[in-house]
Amino acid sequence: MNDVNDNSAAPFGRNEASGPIIPKSASEALRPEKVPQPPKRSRKAKSQVVIFLNFVMTVIVCLTIAAAGTVYYAMTAYEDKGPLAANTNFIVRNGAGIQEIASSLERNNIVSDGRVFRFMSEAYLDDNDTLKAGEYEIKAGSSMQEIMQLLKSGKSILYSVSLPEGLTVKQMFTKLSVDPVLEGDLPSTLPAEGTLRPDTYKFSRGTKRAEIVAQMTQAQKALVDQIWDKRDPDLPIANREEFVTLASIVEKETGIADERSRVASVFINRLEKGMRLQSDPTIIYGIFGGDGKPADRPILKSDLDKQTPYNTYLIKGLPPTPIANPGRAALEAVANPSRTSDLYFVADGTGGHVFATTLDEHNTNVRRWRKLEAEKAAAAAKTDEAAPAQE
Repeated sequence: MNDVNDNSAAPFGRNEASGPIIPKSASEALRPEKVPQPPKRSRKAKSQVVIFLNFVMTVIVCLTIAAAGTVYYAMTAYEDKGPLAANTNFIVRNGAGIQEIASSLERNNIVSDGRVFRFMSEAYLDDNDTLKAGEYEIKAGSSMQEIMQLLKSGKSILYSVSLPEGLTVKQMFTKLSVDPVLEGDLPSTLPAEGTLRPDTYKFSRGTKRAEIVAQMTQAQKALVDQIWDKRDPDLPIANREEFVTLASIVEKETGIADERSRVASVFINRLEKGMRLQSDPTIIYGIFGGDGKPADRPILKSDLDKQTPYNTYLIKGLPPTPIANPGRAALEAVANPSRTSDLYFVADGTGGHVFATTLDEHNTNVRRWRKLEAEKAAAAAKTDEAAPAQE
């Protein structure tokens, strides 16, 4: 006999509402039960406003995710190693904006994406920060952030031009005019002789020649004023112009540091005694001016008699202007010369000079110098004769 609580019998089913077992046919037992209907949506859920708001929220979420992804990509790309394979120089022209700089960096394969460089650099830069003009050396593999910091710093490649002591203004202008990095024209009017400071000047690409001239002029004025204010009060020199003029003569007479102060004392002593300076460099300037004497052109005896405002063998006192641009050492030598009784000096044949207080002593020194020069000439001629003939 079957247990009434046994539900395993296939042809029977139980009516749970009433409890009794209701017999079912085999086909009914195999038929799937009816799935209950979902609950009906309310009218509020069906509202078009709700549907639109759901769409808007979905769009906002998608955009937020996309924006976050874009920012993450940009930050990663900005800080990652760049594509540059070897060190290179990059020029930022005057007036270039960040968009132009970014495009040029990408075009030269220095950064992988100019838009990322621009977007992120603008985010990093403060209101007062700019990417500065100049020429920069960018290292291989530099990240966009490193490049931005470099251009922001303004630490561009520096070039230099050296203008040694003793050059005339015209000679300095010639050196500036042929410099391959400097740009622009020189001033159309030459500055006064002696007003440019000899020195080595550093500059970045794009610097104008006129800017260097202005810098030299300002530097020389400051230097002259500084040394003039600390001069020996007993100097027989009336003003700064005469001071620079005498310093320019000392500059051209000797390049030996230990001699400058003593050479200055000779000229100071001569001025105090009313003697002519008799300086060969003044004769040269009177004949050749700012162009300077050709290297193969000796000073002739006839040159000593040429009437020029600079011939200190003929005129008394100082010439009307400096004959070159003196440096600090020559200016300091004139401002505080050695205290000597020397009135003469002549070359000693070894690059220096020998000094004398009397004319007799000086003439002896001159004869010794001429003898040395004659011996050098004879030795040179003998060497030339011994040298084998060139085919």
